[in-house]
Amino acid sequence: MTETIGVLLMAYGGPDSLDDIPEYLLDIRHGRATSPELIAEITENYRQIGGKSPLLNLTRQQAAAVEAKLNADAPPGVHYKTYIGMRHWTPRIVQAVDEMIADGIRQAVALVLAPHYSSMSIAKYFQLLDEALAGRPDAFRYAPITSYHDHPLYIQALAERVQRGLAEMPADTLVIFSAHSLPVRILAEGDPYDAQLRESAALIAQAAGLPDARWRFSYQSAGRSPEPWLGPQLQDFVLDLAQQGHRNLLSVPIGFVSDHVEILFDIDIQARQVAEEAGVRLERVPSLNDDPLYVAALADLVGRRYEEEFV
Repeated sequence: MTETIGVLLMAYGGPDSLDDIPEYLLDIRHGRATSPELIAEITENYRQIGGKSPLLNLTRQQAAAVEAKLNADAPPGVHYKTYIGMRHWTPRIVQAVDEMIADGIRQAVALVLAPHYSSMSIAKYFQLLDEALAGRPDAFRYAPITSYHDHPLYIQALAERVQRGLAEMPADTLVIFSAHSLPVRILAEGDPYDAQLRESAALIAQAAGLPDARWRFSYQSAGRSPEPWLGPQLQDFVLDLAQQGHRNLLSVPIGFVSDHVEILFDIDIQARQVAEEAGVRLERVPSLNDDPLYVAALADLVGRRYEEEFV
C-alpha cells in the first residue's frame, strides 16, 4: 500500500495584478492603512516589472520539479505530493492545509522557500501553519525544515552562478552578496538570521574560489518603519564602492530564491540606475528559481526530514 506524504512549500506571496496591490499591502501591514503615496509607488514598481508578481508561477514550477525529483528517488510504498501556501496572498497557507486534509494527508514535511531562519520571517510562516491546523480533528502531523543556509547543493548552485557571472565580467569585478534586511533589534535578540547569511556568503565565496578581497555582503529592500534596519543597504553600498574606485560589480542575491519585486525592481532597475549614475557597471546572476541543483537540495532536505520524523 502506498502512502502519500504531503510536502508544503511556503512563500511570501505577491499580487496577481496592479489592482491587487492595495489589498496586498493591507495584508503585509496587518491591516494598517497604507498611504496613497506608498500605494502609488509600489504600483509603479510592479508596473515596471510587468504588472504582477511572477512568484506564484515560479513557486508552482519549483513545486512540480521537487515533487518529480522526490518521487523519482522515493522508496517503495512512498509517494510525495507538493502543495503551495503563501503568507501574504493566495493561495494562502490555510488554503493549502484545507487541500492537504481533503486529500487525506496524515504526514507532511513543511518548509519555507527561503534558506535563512529568522523569528521575524520563517517563524511567522509556521505560526500561520499551526493556526490553520489548530482544532482540526483531521489535522496532519508535519515535520518542519526551518533553515538550510549551508546545504551543499544550495551553496553549489549559487557558486556556479558566481563563476559564470564573473566569466563575463572584467577581472577586477567585486561580488556583492545580498539578502532582505530586517530590523537591527534582531541582533540583540540572538536571532540567527545575520550569522546564517554571512556563513552562506562565505561558503559560496569559498566554493566559487573567491578570495576575501573579491566579495562583500550587503542588505537590501529595507522596510518603511522608522526603526533602524540591517545594512549597509545595497544602493548606498554601491555608491560607497564607487567612491572607493570599484567600477564593476556582480550582484548575487542569496536570501531570495525566486524572481520577484525585490530582485526585478530593487536590484535590476533601482540599484542598477544608482550604479549607472555613479559610473559603475552592475550585473546580477540569475535567480535560483527551478534550477536543478536547488530542486535537488529541496528534495534532499524533504526526504531526509521525512525519514528522521516518520520512518
